[in-house]
Amino acid sequence: MPKILLLSALFCCAFFTVKAQQPYLKKDTTLSKSPQIDTIKPAYVNKGRIAGRKAVFRALVAPGWGQLGNGITVYRLVKVGALYTGATLLTLSYMSNNKQYHRYLTELQNREFNLEQGKPEIDPNSELARYPTAQLTVAKDTYRRNKEVIIFSFVALYAVQAIEAYVDARLMYFDVGDDLAIRFSPTLINNGAVYSYSPYTPGLKVSFRF
Repeated sequence: MPKILLLSALFCCAFFTVKAQQPYLKKDTTLSKSPQIDTIKPAYVNKGRIAGRKAVFRALVAPGWGQLGNGITVYRLVKVGALYTGATLLTLSYMSNNKQYHRYLTELQNREFNLEQGKPEIDPNSELARYPTAQLTVAKDTYRRNKEVIIFSFVALYAVQAIEAYVDARLMYFDVGDDLAIRFSPTLINNGAVYSYSPYTPGLKVSFRF
C-alpha cells in the first residue's frame, strides 16, 4: 500500500512538471489576419460635364465667352463673329422698327387729340397727312409685331449660343477610342430554299468594331 501511494505521488509530480515545462506560445495575429485589400475605387470624374457647365456659365454671363473659354481656334472665332454680327443686325432692325412705330403712334395720338379738341382730325402740315387713319393703324401694329419678333430673336440667339458652347465643351472630351473601325466586304445572302434549291444573292457586308 505505501508503495502504491508513493508511485501515485511520483506520477502526479512528473505530470505537473512536464506540463509546467511546456512553452507558452503567443498567437501571432499577423499571420492569422488576411492582408487588407483596398477595394475603394477612385471616383469617376466626368470632365466633359464639368467643362460643359463652365461653358454655359461663361456664355450666360457674356455671350461668346463660352466659345472662347473652350479654346481659341479659327472656327470658334468665326462663331463668335457670327454671333455678334447677328446681334448687331437685330439691334439695328429693332431701332428702325421702333422709330417707325413711334412715328405712326404719334400721328394717331395727334389725330385723336384733334378730335377731342374739336379740331380737324388730320393736320395738313403733318408729313403723314396723306395716309388715312386705318392705314396708319395697320402700319403701327406691323412695326409693333416686328419689335416683338426681334426681341424673341434676341432671346433665341442668347439661348442658342449658350447651348452651342455647352455642346462644344462636351465634344472636346468625347472619345470614341482607337478601336472603332468600319469594314466593307462582299458576301452572299441566302434567300431561302425554293424547290430544294437555295439561291444566293450577292451583297455587301458592313462590319463595325468597337
